[in-house]
Amino acid sequence: MDVSVVIPTLNGRDQLAASLDAITEFAPEVEVIVVNGPSADGTSGMVRDRDDVDVLVEIDERNVNVGRNAGIERASGDVVALVEYDLTVEEGWLDALKQGLAAIPEDGDERGAVTGPTHRRLRAGVTTEKAETREIRGREVRYFGGGNVAFRREALEAIDGFDERLQTGGARDAAHRLAGLGYEVAWAPGMSVATELEADGGTAERDWRWRYRSLCYRLVKNYGLRPSIAYRIARHATTDAIEAARDVAEGEGRPTQWLGNGRDVVLGIVSGAARGLAARFADRSDRRNPSGWSTRNDRAVAVHDRRTTTR
Repeated sequence: MDVSVVIPTLNGRDQLAASLDAITEFAPEVEVIVVNGPSADGTSGMVRDRDDVDVLVEIDERNVNVGRNAGIERASGDVVALVEYDLTVEEGWLDALKQGLAAIPEDGDERGAVTGPTHRRLRAGVTTEKAETREIRGREVRYFGGGNVAFRREALEAIDGFDERLQTGGARDAAHRLAGLGYEVAWAPGMSVATELEADGGTAERDWRWRYRSLCYRLVKNYGLRPSIAYRIARHATTDAIEAARDVAEGEGRPTQWLGNGRDVVLGIVSGAARGLAARFADRSDRRNPSGWSTRNDRAVAVHDRRTTTR
C-alpha cells in the first residue's frame, strides 16, 4: 500500500514545518506533497530547502478545495491522505491508516476512506474528537475532517475529488458523496493527529451567511430540495437562533447583531439552495460534483517535483 500525503497550506510556515517534522519522524516512507496557496511568509523557500518534501505545488487561489485537488492530481500513491498544515501526525498514525483501509467491512460496503481523532492539547489536559455519523434519507454518512483522512484512489476518482465551488465544508460534502456511491468511511482511533490550543479556548466569530450557504448547497446538491432536507436546514437555523438569543439575554450579544445574523442566515439559505439546485442539474451522476478534480488542469502556477530530479 503506497501512501501519498497531501498538505495544503496558506501562510502557515512554522506550523507546516512542525507538521512535516512529525511526518518525517512517524511516517518517513510516505510521499509528501505540499500545496502552497499565495503565501507571503516564506513558505515556498522553507519547503524547497527541505529534503523530505517530494513535490511542492504553487497555486494562486485561497480555496482549500482547489489546493486539495491540486495535490491529489500530483499524488502517485494508491492511497491519498490529507493532513492540515497545522496538525501533526502522532506515533502509529500510518499503521492505523493502513489497517483501517485493509479491514473488511461487516456490511459489505467497499471501504473507501479512513479517518481518526484530533487530539487538542490544553494546559489542563487533552481533548479528542469522536466519530460523527448521521443518517440522511436512508443514507448513513460518516463525516470526517479534511485535515486527517485517507482515501483509496479509486474512491477519490469515483467522487472526482473535492467540489471547488465550496469555500468551506468540502470534506463534509465529500462524505455525503462517498456514502451515496456506497463507500464506507472507517474510524481508526490510532490514526490520530494533534494540535495546540490556546489556554483560554476562545471561539472564532462565525460567518453565518457562508455557513448556511455551504450547508444548503451540500444538502440540496446531494439530496434535492425535499421536505426532509428543508426540515433539517430549518432545525439547524432554529437551534442557532435560540443559542444566539440566549447570548443576547445573558448580555454577551446585542439585539441588532442577532437580527443581522438572522438576515445573513436567510440570505445564505436562499443562495445555497439555489446554487445547490444548479449544481444538482449540472452533474446528474451519482458523484454530484460539477466542479471536481477532472474539470480543470490549470490549478498549478508552478511545480517543483523532486521525484523527477532524483531518479
